[in-house]
Amino acid sequence: MKGIAYGVGVGPGDPELMTLKACRLIRENDVIALPGKEPKETVAYKIAAAAVPELSEKELIPVYMPMTMDREEQRRNHLAGAALIEEYLEQGKNVVYLTLGDSSIYCTFTYLQAILEEHGFKTELVSGITSFCAAAARLNIPIVEWNEAMHVMPAVHRLGEKLELPGTYVLMKSGSHMKEVKDILRASGKEVQMVENCGMPEEKIYRDTEEIPDEAGYFSLIIAKDRR
Repeated sequence: MKGIAYGVGVGPGDPELMTLKACRLIRENDVIALPGKEPKETVAYKIAAAAVPELSEKELIPVYMPMTMDREEQRRNHLAGAALIEEYLEQGKNVVYLTLGDSSIYCTFTYLQAILEEHGFKTELVSGITSFCAAAARLNIPIVEWNEAMHVMPAVHRLGEKLELPGTYVLMKSGSHMKEVKDILRASGKEVQMVENCGMPEEKIYRDTEEIPDEAGYFSLIIAKDRR
């Protein structure tokens, strides 16, 4: 029997927001994969270890897939990561790949998942609390109400777009181009709030576009709502 590869969301940062299922899968399986060169230095590991101390006793696989816009390099990295996981699956061992937030939202595991399934292996996604739901709760606001629409965008890839549609915009991956993102937000006329490093010790909250620094961290999430 071949093993199963699980893509497990560990939530946005607060260990108390990890699901019972995520914790159980970590406890029940011996091989844990993490996205980075040094597994114990990854954010996903630090979150999960705080909730499941047994994680320190597991066999940790570093799956390094550096950020790049080169599609060929991306493909090589994905194939290498999948091959590493397949070594364990062939031995009949399950592999639990820990990922931030939810395993179906801009998740690196989904690239590996496609390759693994193409190679005949079984995979399962395990949902976690998304960063934007956690950020809205931290801001103590609803994301959408009644018949409002929600638009989720990776801001760094959509810098030329305008926020013209009615409803709430969630802008993820904004940090590296925050100055340009702020220009888009000003032009939208929407009410803007941002959480940086939601649920982590270094968390910061900004209640207006002008409060947001031009240089913000990678884990910066913006919620832009229609004005009442």
